[in-house]
Amino acid sequence: MRVHDEFFAGGFSGLPILAIVQPRSVQQVVAECTAAWDKGIRLVEMAMRGPMAIDMLQAAVAAGRERGMPVGAGTILNKAAMDAVFFAGAAFAVSPGLDLELVRHAQRNNGRYLPGVSTPTEIQLALGAGCRWLKAFPAQSLGPHWFDAMRGPFADAQLVATGGVTTATARALLDSGAAGLGVGGALPEVAELLATGG
Repeated sequence: MRVHDEFFAGGFSGLPILAIVQPRSVQQVVAECTAAWDKGIRLVEMAMRGPMAIDMLQAAVAAGRERGMPVGAGTILNKAAMDAVFFAGAAFAVSPGLDLELVRHAQRNNGRYLPGVSTPTEIQLALGAGCRWLKAFPAQSLGPHWFDAMRGPFADAQLVATGGVTTATARALLDSGAAGLGVGGALPEVAELLATGG
């Protein structure tokens, strides 16, 4: 297993959740990251939006360092953004779609990376480029049956269902083959559901 595979596998081995934080202020970002860690969630992603995103990411990274927890950066669309978040201390980067040049850029710089996929073609291309852990987006449109269908031909793919995950769909997505869930607005409810075995 590659080092980056071990990182994501370990991160999802407790509660299989990637907490997604939307930045509004430094205090809010740190508070939401801390709340996720307190729930036993090991992976937190901050969406990189707005002019103060790097400052907020750095604050989250510093808070994570005190707890021994990694913080990632999401909505990465180009190499400059990827370079900026890794320089700021992000432990991993996440994109909504698949850009093989970004995959290669991350690999050249030994950066952990979750590219986004939503079709069999994209999964096959990502696996061929050496990525096993992938963000399946948007999960609310793909649905549990899509994850079940992808398990057959792409048994090596570790798909993180992201986008519109709720308490109504979380368990069905995991049961259908999702390796983890990327959760934003419904995080408290989904974390509680999975923590109690729901």
